[in-house]
Amino acid sequence: MKSSFFLLIIYINDRTMFFRKKKPVEERKKKSLLREWLDAGLFALIAASLLRAFIFEAYAIPSGSMEGSMLINDHLFVNKLAYGPRIPNTPLALPLVHNTLPLVNTKSYTDAIQWGYHRLPGFGSVQRNDVVVFNGPDGDTAIAENPELNYYQACRAYGRDVILSNYTIVTHPVDKKENLIKRCVAIPGDVLEIRDARVFINGQPETDYPHTKKNYLVITNGRAPMIDGDPELLKTINNSTYIYNLQNDQLSEMQHDGNVLSVNVYLTDNKGQAPQHPANWVFPLDTVNYKWNRDNYGPLTIPRAGTTVRLTSQNIALYRRIIRNYEHNALDERDGNIFINDKETNSYTFKMNYYFMMGDNRDNSLDSRYWGFVPEDHVVGKAWFVWLSYGDGGMLTDMRWGRLLRGIHALEN
Repeated sequence: MKSSFFLLIIYINDRTMFFRKKKPVEERKKKSLLREWLDAGLFALIAASLLRAFIFEAYAIPSGSMEGSMLINDHLFVNKLAYGPRIPNTPLALPLVHNTLPLVNTKSYTDAIQWGYHRLPGFGSVQRNDVVVFNGPDGDTAIAENPELNYYQACRAYGRDVILSNYTIVTHPVDKKENLIKRCVAIPGDVLEIRDARVFINGQPETDYPHTKKNYLVITNGRAPMIDGDPELLKTINNSTYIYNLQNDQLSEMQHDGNVLSVNVYLTDNKGQAPQHPANWVFPLDTVNYKWNRDNYGPLTIPRAGTTVRLTSQNIALYRRIIRNYEHNALDERDGNIFINDKETNSYTFKMNYYFMMGDNRDNSLDSRYWGFVPEDHVVGKAWFVWLSYGDGGMLTDMRWGRLLRGIHALEN
């Protein structure tokens, strides 16, 4: 906010100098056309920067993790007043771009000055089932050539040495991490559990939305199902068995298709079985103490500011990143003992609230199941409405007219 004020002061200059006696109109020098254009351009730049920083920001859906609620190439506005706008952590940045300059692919900011986390008052707080835009928690380290490729997951899949020797690695402060969009399924204090791909919050099944998608094993009589909506066929196992990625509204139609014998959720791993390959490990990436997987996960309590948790060598994996990376403490583990800021301890009190975010395309989403809790200082705003949407054919030939200027709530139902 301070940086925006500085820009505003520079722009005001002789227009609002309250302590200077104004010259008579006839004595004022008329500005050139170029000066008028530059003046108008500077005003527009400052106004757009202030709106982007504190009111709303444009965001484009980059992947299918929120299908079918949000589609690739949905362009939407993010409401920053919903939860309160953040004061920028990184004030020395070029306006109207996020973290990279187009064409030259270099950083659009310098982190020489970093401000702490402060948020202005908003109209409310993050609630369950809100569609939220936030900075990716593990986006502090990124692969410059492919920012959408998760650095930590790539290291687990191919080895850290391979990644470091073949790619350029960049680091980002909180407000310059890549933006993500997911649905908030659990808020501070909630207990989350996933049982056979069904999410439970505080023991109750989550709200089902018509467009939430999961993978299903479909067994037929040998004839292909005939349902509307062009369901996504992921794999043909044999001439009567298929794996489909279905929305909830498509699931009912599939179950009533005359050629279908059975439809069941397709589970990659059973309860109590951790994935074999490190690239598929889920948070907290401790397969000894937490034999969790994508479809059977938890129970896990979401941290709330001011609450204290007991720390042990068995559960420290849940809280390492919170203590060290998000709340900036020195954490050391020696001989089964835990030291925070050089003091031995068996407890920790959270400074911030945390959230658990998941994509609506549940089996095709990199979300909190893989990178854990989302800190409150990473929250950008609430998804508001779609102002532009088009398919793979582009804006000229493949506009999705039915999605234009529609609110997120209307699109998810």
